[in-house]
Amino acid sequence: MDATIYEIEDLLLSALKAENESSKIYNDVSDKVDNYLLKDKFQFLAAEENKHYTYVADVYKSHFPEKTIELPKKTKVPLPEVTMTEDTPLSKIITQAMNAEQAASEFYKAIATRFTDDSKIQSMLLYFADMELGHYKLLEIEQQAMQRYEEADEYWPMVHAGP
Repeated sequence: MDATIYEIEDLLLSALKAENESSKIYNDVSDKVDNYLLKDKFQFLAAEENKHYTYVADVYKSHFPEKTIELPKKTKVPLPEVTMTEDTPLSKIITQAMNAEQAASEFYKAIATRFTDDSKIQSMLLYFADMELGHYKLLEIEQQAMQRYEEADEYWPMVHAGP
């Protein structure tokens, strides 16, 4: 992604919108799953996105102190969205979230190139890029576990039956 074609304000607002929406999705998914371990992982991811939002909001306020944060309905920077309805399978949500996390990593790397004059912000944005890849890996592990479960259920349908 070429971050130089966007204004810093648009990049920061896009990051804020993406973090806000990701947190909402992770909280919504957490509310829908019964597995308490998976629920905990989605709550963790939501909390991580909230922390990213807080930091980016602070950066925005320091660069645009005269403005209030107003998240756009649609951002100027194209980023993948996670869409979810009542009927959306968890595996599809996880796949979309993985794509969004991977894109977020690239996005933060690109934004970091715009903050060469502030090594503290640049370092934190690069750290966020790494964290987003960590989120991707966490989701990937859950997706693989789901596939193993589905395979076991398909090949050994009574594997979960009690005595």
